[in-house]
Amino acid sequence: MPLSTPAVRALIAPDKFKGSLTAGEVAQALAAGLRSAAGAGRSIQCELLPLADGGDGSVDAAVSAGFTRHSCRVTGPTGQPVQAPIAFDGVTAVVEVANTCGISRLPAGTLDAVNSSSRGFGEAIRFALNLAPARIVLALGGSASTDAGMGMLSALGYAFLDHDGRELDGTGGALHRIHAVQGTPIPGLAGTELIVASDVANPLAGPAGAAAVFGPQKGASPADVATLDAGLGHFVDKMREAGFAAAHRLARHEGAGSAGGIGYACLLLGARQVSGADFFLDLLDFDARRDGCDVVITGEGSIDLQTLAGKLPAAVARRSGPRPIIAVAGRSLLPRERWADLSLSRVYALADYTSRDSATNPQLSTVLLQQIGAEIAQSIL
Repeated sequence: MPLSTPAVRALIAPDKFKGSLTAGEVAQALAAGLRSAAGAGRSIQCELLPLADGGDGSVDAAVSAGFTRHSCRVTGPTGQPVQAPIAFDGVTAVVEVANTCGISRLPAGTLDAVNSSSRGFGEAIRFALNLAPARIVLALGGSASTDAGMGMLSALGYAFLDHDGRELDGTGGALHRIHAVQGTPIPGLAGTELIVASDVANPLAGPAGAAAVFGPQKGASPADVATLDAGLGHFVDKMREAGFAAAHRLARHEGAGSAGGIGYACLLLGARQVSGADFFLDLLDFDARRDGCDVVITGEGSIDLQTLAGKLPAAVARRSGPRPIIAVAGRSLLPRERWADLSLSRVYALADYTSRDSATNPQLSTVLLQQIGAEIAQSIL
């Protein structure tokens, strides 16, 4: 009687395909394709590990790894109430900008860089504090606002007053109107470790700052960018007057400009900044899962030269060791001769399988990922 052949063990660890599928949906589609093509003589065991790098999808990734999902009602980016999930495992809470006050939460997707606020993110942090976590991971990607975290701080115990003593809404358009800052952090905040998970390195203001670099992506006109950038500088001055001795130094810190300046407000609160990609790989126990697998499959919506600079697939590849690493993307602009830079044995792109745009078509993306999964199975069996 012939001996059975051991199953090939595949770790499927992708990021989301933005605008199309969540990381979990990408992993499930690939796994379905892999399993469908397994031969009679050899099988494939798939372990799914949906990932995130601190942007949108961070809460979902934590829940997929065993965290419990909690829901809270917060203020959306332009004032409308929204239901937002956070993740908690009894020790660590994960709170996300994107699902509280991010671009995806704008009514009808209408961009409004000047009047959007980060207040909902601060409200989600307050909700998380009620769970008594030892630490809170602040996932900053996908923000709609450029308010330097003024809205977030408004929800966490601070009041921003104009010349007449009236409290201002925490929006980018109100930054230049701040006359005084009052208040102290709400109870519990000082005793909780705050970790900023982001790979953005921009300072708060100036030519490389939040308004200049990211403002246009949020709908800011050239005039809006100038107004917002001036407001960011004014905000720093006022925070220094309010007693934050390191206000000007922290404004120049790498990452202060992340999420429209929410990164800066987090630094003011004493948050520790870490690489989003590596932190989430650690949080989701990537190394232990990798060690039990023969091949790693990763990916994201677009793989290009920016991926080499440390985006999530690059971090996965760097930590995957000598085993084969396969990448799947919505599109790939990475030249074949650069695959070796990430130790990739193969890159599959949905765009090579269709003339249609899969970026906003979840059904098409799912079908194509299943097809690619089947092809990968044939190559590794």
